[in-house]
Amino acid sequence: MPHENREPRLPSARGPVSAAVAEYLRGAGPLPRHEEVAGAAVYGDDLQLALYLCYELHYRGFEGVAPDLEWDPDLLRTRAALEHRFLSALRGDTAPHESVEDALAELLVEPVDGTGVSHYLRKEGELWQLREYAAQRSLYHLKEADPHAWVLPRLWGRAKAGMAAVEFDEYGGGRPDRVHARLFADLMADLDLDTTYGCYLDAASAEVLATVNLMSLFGLHRSLRGALVGHFAAVEITSSPGSRRLAEAMRRTGAGGAAEFFYDEHVEADAVHEQVVRHEVIGGLLAEEPHLAADVAFGIDATEHVEDRLAARLLTDWRAGRSSLRIPPTSEIPHTS
Repeated sequence: MPHENREPRLPSARGPVSAAVAEYLRGAGPLPRHEEVAGAAVYGDDLQLALYLCYELHYRGFEGVAPDLEWDPDLLRTRAALEHRFLSALRGDTAPHESVEDALAELLVEPVDGTGVSHYLRKEGELWQLREYAAQRSLYHLKEADPHAWVLPRLWGRAKAGMAAVEFDEYGGGRPDRVHARLFADLMADLDLDTTYGCYLDAASAEVLATVNLMSLFGLHRSLRGALVGHFAAVEITSSPGSRRLAEAMRRTGAGGAAEFFYDEHVEADAVHEQVVRHEVIGGLLAEEPHLAADVAFGIDATEHVEDRLAARLLTDWRAGRSSLRIPPTSEIPHTS
């Protein structure tokens, strides 16, 4: 896996807010003005990229950016302003369930019509679409489970033990070759994609940035630990059936053994994880802190909201025969339509 530990390069700006944040990280300019942050579209490229840049300092950072900027007070104030807009929009745009039980029950029912992204890819997706999907999802999967690890110090008892057990599996159960981020890099290699961490940031849509930013937002705030647990439950409960469909898509298109294995692994592992998350993590958390029930439900619903927006973007583009990537396809991700 080339450049596995290399810090990614700063991406191209997508507007005045992300441009100012990037220049500040380079030490070459001031942070964005309040009115620029207030005027940026909440789910748009500019705000989502700016927030992603702030969050990435807590992961691997960027090439040429001082590590100390992770806790720069001025940058944290800008991040807080971006987060406030994102979180306010999520709370306003998400249709809340009245209880955790109702939110979980909806996740456990497979839609009859089968109109989601994994359904589309299983039935009619082409190899170039699977490659685009992998390129976009690489923003999370090459650091799979890392945003969720932040919640561990904020849990105790059954919830901590259950969460740690699931994370241990995500990190390969002690085997570096089975770390899920490594397995996804192997999938990307099968698809002839660049496995360098952060390689496809410039190409990724605002919608996929929002899915990754949601995890970081919930993970980095102790006050949102309930939402992080709800988010994690939504991911684990929906992963197994979705992974089964994606594994079938990989087999149907001849994507390769490693591409199939990544999703086959998630079919089995996440079916077990679902039970642990529901009964031990959520059950343990709410036994200790029942007042967090509304936050857990919000985390589930907010996850569905950003995932629905991403699905709409991908399916609209693919059904129109065009790329879902911001950067026009090159020889690296060929477009056959």
